[in-house]
Amino acid sequence: MPLLNENYQNLEESYLFAEIARRVSKYEEAHPDQKIIRLGIGDVTKPLTKKVIEALHKAVEEQAVSETFRGYGPEKGYDFLRNAISAYYKKNGADVDPDTIFISDGAKSDTGNITDLFGKDNVVLVPDPVYPVYVDTNLMDGRKIVYMNGTAENDFLPMPDPSVKADLIYLCSPNNPTGACYSKEQLEKWVAYAKEMQAVILFDAAYEAFVSDPALPRSIFEIEGAKECAIEFCSLSKTAGFTGTRCSYTVIPKELVFPASNGAELSLHAMWNRRHSTKFNGTPYIVQRAAEAVFTEEGMAECMENIEYYRQNAKIIADVLRKKNIPFTGGVNSPYIWFECPKGMESWEFFDYLLTHAQVVGTPGAGFGENGKNYFRLTAFGQHESTAEAMRRFEELF
Repeated sequence: MPLLNENYQNLEESYLFAEIARRVSKYEEAHPDQKIIRLGIGDVTKPLTKKVIEALHKAVEEQAVSETFRGYGPEKGYDFLRNAISAYYKKNGADVDPDTIFISDGAKSDTGNITDLFGKDNVVLVPDPVYPVYVDTNLMDGRKIVYMNGTAENDFLPMPDPSVKADLIYLCSPNNPTGACYSKEQLEKWVAYAKEMQAVILFDAAYEAFVSDPALPRSIFEIEGAKECAIEFCSLSKTAGFTGTRCSYTVIPKELVFPASNGAELSLHAMWNRRHSTKFNGTPYIVQRAAEAVFTEEGMAECMENIEYYRQNAKIIADVLRKKNIPFTGGVNSPYIWFECPKGMESWEFFDYLLTHAQVVGTPGAGFGENGKNYFRLTAFGQHESTAEAMRRFEELF
């Protein structure tokens, strides 16, 4: 009889979005005539851009000709894409060597898989509210998790506490679920804390393309010293609508070297390269060609048109919340709007209320942690018409 990983017993019975789907499905079965508007899961609605589709078609045609056919590719990703990403970082004020970039199939995958590099006895520091994957993947491994409070009082941007010892630190900016963004000065304090603790920051920058304020950093590597203490994850899911196409990248600087128990020095870059090449066969060639097109001048301009479309949706949501005097964060440099549940409701109670009385689906804050139990998340990824209709119903309800 095999010994099982009993840490799975420590997980919540149902993953957040699975529970949302269950409740919505139950409501739909009972009310088949009702039109439900979904502003919950952060899936995009705008199609892939013209430049991306052209690159996909060209790459597909290449696969039909012996001279240009590509089979197994390099596990780290093709140089043409890694060089394009490096140039994108440089344009945005961060110096990232192409050789430190690993192409993958999703930031969610890599933020979970990165735990393979770290021992089980590390203390993990995560914000509350928090993206559930950070917590669940470490619970699966049996690590101790320490929470730092994100509240309205600190604008949902918790800062380091020198009295708290941590080995791994998860930060997300722009934040999922709250939409809050760390300033350069705040990230400088996090880098200083990580270096003092000899800890590693796991920085999720999946929503960096939504940052419109030039004073706000879009990468942890805009901060001096971050290469000595940080790994960054980014994705084209929201930047370019690749939620169904799947492409992301993770940056692991070569400066991240730590001593092993036997006195040897271990490089996180080398370790991830070994892990990546062992457990991952690489992102498809045609997808990487499509991703390369994103980083061209024309391709990025097309993507920013879509992002502006979503920003307008965020404004529609925010305008109604302001009109109703409901406190919220996000929606400016982020596609997420995080607000306090009206009438003192808790988030799952409000989820059912909004679904039943307005046929609008959002995400209960309780699914992101204890500090989210009285909050709710809406996304700006819907169509203009459906977003406006959802907020018209919301306005009538409150």
